[in-house]
Amino acid sequence: MERRVNRNAIIGYPAGIITGVAYGLNPLFGMPLMRGGAAVESILLFRYSIAVLFLGVFLLLTRQSFRVSLKQAGVLLALGALYTCSSISLFEAYNYIASGLATTLVFLFPVFVAIIMVFLKVVPSWPVWLSIVATFVGVIIMTQGESGEAVNPIGVYLSVGSAFAYALFVVIINRNKSISTISNTLLTFYALLTGAVIFFCKIVSSDVDVMAGLDGASAWGNLIGLAILPTIVSTAALAIATRNIGATKASVLGVFEPITAILVGALLFGEPLTMNIVFGILIAIVAVTFMIVVTKR
Repeated sequence: MERRVNRNAIIGYPAGIITGVAYGLNPLFGMPLMRGGAAVESILLFRYSIAVLFLGVFLLLTRQSFRVSLKQAGVLLALGALYTCSSISLFEAYNYIASGLATTLVFLFPVFVAIIMVFLKVVPSWPVWLSIVATFVGVIIMTQGESGEAVNPIGVYLSVGSAFAYALFVVIINRNKSISTISNTLLTFYALLTGAVIFFCKIVSSDVDVMAGLDGASAWGNLIGLAILPTIVSTAALAIATRNIGATKASVLGVFEPITAILVGALLFGEPLTMNIVFGILIAIVAVTFMIVVTKR
């Protein structure tokens, strides 16, 4: 038994770290594309399409069935819409606030999960409420400039909206019994496929130049990077971490997401790393980590 525990730890902890780091790399690949003139819809269309292609090939090679029931298809469609909403809100937020700050605010999703559970008659304990208050205090501090000038509220609203959409995504996955038998790979495949279809329809019905800013090997390298690291790798690593060390410890290791995003923004894109941002991030990370550890969820 001891050997098994050690083996699980050796596999699970690195996988949990990889999950947070991989998702935190969203700005690394997304910001150059946006600065190069690519539309958010185009970026996410190709990101999702490439990821769907890779996942589809994997499902075929492993001989997994693509079949789902009509009821499951309805739930997967809703999940895909929420996943899409979360992604586009985050990338749109990059237009208004620093990418590192925007990605950090998405880490509020565990708090929103707790609030949603209240409406499902699962009342959180006092540590959860304490964490909720502390986290929002951290967010308020985070969104203030050094001279008292507030960060653009539109970017904050978009980032928080992204976190809320992802929280709904997580709650449905955990509470809906009809999709409990669907593998993580197949669930991710259909969620991303839904997003790809949504963005394709949006582009077709608008005047967005789908290829604008996507010329050259560098742009396509960034698109492939988005599809593989923050999308496929982060999802697969999360599944591995959860199965080996449990959902609680795997979630705690998610703190590497905002840390990575902030470092990428500051070191590569010259984004400001003010004391208010650092202090606010620390409060939010400690609050969320405290909630997860104390409540063992």
